[in-house]
Order: sequence, then C-alpha cells, then structure tokens
Amino acid sequence: MKYNFDTVIDRMKSSSVKWDGAEGLFGEKDLLPLWVADMDFKVPDEVSKAVADKAAHGIFGYTIREESYYQSIIDWMKTRHNWAVEKEWICHSPGVVTALSLAVQAFTEPGDKVIVQPPVYYPFMKVTETNNREVVYNPLVNNNGTYEMDFDDLVSKIDESVKVLMLCNPHNPGGFVWKKEELQRLGDICMKYGIIVISDEIHSDLVFRKGSHIPFASISEQFAQRSITCTAPSKTFNLAGLQTSNIIIPNEELREKFSAETDRNSIGMPNSFGPVATEAAYSHGVQWLDEVLEYVAGNLKYVTEYFAEHIPALKVLPLEATYLAWIDCRGLGMTPEELETFFLSKAHVALNQGKAFGPGGEGFVRMNLACSRSIIEKAAQQIKEAVDSLPS
Repeated sequence: MKYNFDTVIDRMKSSSVKWDGAEGLFGEKDLLPLWVADMDFKVPDEVSKAVADKAAHGIFGYTIREESYYQSIIDWMKTRHNWAVEKEWICHSPGVVTALSLAVQAFTEPGDKVIVQPPVYYPFMKVTETNNREVVYNPLVNNNGTYEMDFDDLVSKIDESVKVLMLCNPHNPGGFVWKKEELQRLGDICMKYGIIVISDEIHSDLVFRKGSHIPFASISEQFAQRSITCTAPSKTFNLAGLQTSNIIIPNEELREKFSAETDRNSIGMPNSFGPVATEAAYSHGVQWLDEVLEYVAGNLKYVTEYFAEHIPALKVLPLEATYLAWIDCRGLGMTPEELETFFLSKAHVALNQGKAFGPGGEGFVRMNLACSRSIIEKAAQQIKEAVDSLPS
C-alpha cells in the first residue's frame, strides 16, 4: 500500500470538531471520539499539493470554477458510477446539508410535508423543521439487520401536501446500498404523485463493492427530471472543512429554483481552496480511496469479530457502504438515555446515539471506523471493560 493509515495523527488543538469539540458537546473528558463522519486520515498527496500551491500564490480573492474542475466531476461520475453528467447540471453549495436546506426552501412552501425514511441522517429532519415544513416518517423495516422500505406505508402517508421525499443513497446510518429494483419502485411512486426526490448521495464513493451504488437519477430520464442529487468530495476524501459540494440537477426549471435560493442566501461563490482540492481529488485520488476502503474494511472486520467474541450483546450490522458501523446495542437492555451515559461515562467513547436518527434508531449507536486500527482496538477494549463492569 502507498499510504500508511496505521499512523496516529494528533488532531488535538487543530480546531477539529471531532476531537477538540467532543468534550464541550458530550460533557466528558478524555473521550475517544468515534462520532462525526470525519476521517483521521491525511488527504491524498496530490490534494495537499494543490492546496499548498494555491496557498503559496498568496492571493485569495473571489474565485470561479474552471472548466477542468467541472470535467473532473463529469469524469468521476462516469468512471465511478456510470452516469453521464453534463456541466450545466452541476450547481454549487457549501455542503450537502446546506443543499438539503436550500432544496426544501426551493421546492416547498411553509406547511408543506417532506417524507423521510428513518432511522436516517438527522439533518433530514432538522432542515425540514427549521424551514417550517412538516416531517412525515416512512420508517424502514429492520428484518434481522437488513433494512427494507415499507412501500405500503409510504403510499398511505402521501397526500397533496407532500412535495418532497429525501432519500439517503447509500444509507446513513444503516450503511447499506439500495438495490435498483428498490429505487425503481420508490421512484415510480414519487413520479405518480408528483413528488420531487432529493437524493443525498454523499457516501456514494464509499462502497465496498465497486459498481454497487446506483445514482437515483441515472435510472431513467423521468427520475432525472424530478430529482436533485447531492454529492461532494467531502466524505470521500475528507475535505469537509473546505466547504464544497456538487449538486446535480438535470431539470432546468428545478435547477433555476435551486440556484435562486443560493443567490437569495448569497452562498453561490466557492472559497479559494474548495475547487482546487476537488479537482485534485477526483483527478488523482483513486488509489488513496481504494486503500482507505480496504483499511476501513479491516477495521470493520476487527470490530465485528471482537464484539462477537467478547461482547455478544452488541451486534455490528453488515456494512456495504460508508465508514460508519451501525451497532445494535439492544442486548444491553438499556434505555436510550442509559445507553448514552454508559458509552460516555463508563466506556469513555463518543459515538452517535441511534435515537438522533429518528424512529427505529433507539438502542443503536453509530461508530466511525475511519481511524487508525490502534484507536479502534482501544475503543473496543474500553467498551468491553465497561460491559464487563455491569452488574450481572
């Protein structure tokens, strides 16, 4: 391997939300932070060089996106996901969560309804509620660790006030990849009722079986014309701090409405470093990404086997995508509040609590595996010792 991910990089006092912000957020000292979706790995060498070269220029004025930037995205989508994207479709947003909020503003009115499928990425609910829209839950069905959409429930929840459905593809926190037939059936229902699909595909590059991710908009022209696809290099290449994402909108009318919201909020212009980092990552980051996925798969194997042998009450669900393990802790018999206190105060490990992901998330935790193996080993040992200390 070209890259050494075993090296532990000290991120304390680097203004890291994940590390420096953990104590303030969770209220405990000396936590191992395995929560927010942020890697502890250095970015590809070519990305570091591109950013350093830009910094060396010494002038950080208003910035445009060059043709080569757009071409890098187009080439990546075609090569990685077999999706032919056109330059005109690509819109800018500082991040995918920002794009979700802008899309809610663009395609709904106050009081309208937005369907989400929990347990799911919690900003889906937040951006809906903070924009004075109503969240409608279409809960996923958990069949012994395998999640499925409940299409009968979905249809029963649709009325004339439902304008948008937010799709998480691949799914976060479940870590699975939706099959084509599932996306087709979902899309058919949304098309029938005139519902716009906002597809969050920020984890689409982080799949363990190449080619398994299917962009929702790539399935049919009809789906493409009634959806927006939210992508970014931020999760793929650990660039979240550079505030850049690529929002792909084939339909001109929808694109104009979305762009109008970026203009209204004055956030349509990128910073100086986001475009050059994006272009370098998409143009030169393939080997780095492949090695990251291999390393994360090793971390997943370690945690799965360690828990099965030493902490059978905790069950790691199968992971097809993302670097975020979804762990069933219901075997501990704790309430969500007790579970949170247990991990923070007893195990001293900061995880995302499942209850934050909506109905169906209670009793689960999400663990970030994108860190050095030694940190994963230490976290697993601390969790084991905490479980062992529980009264029998």
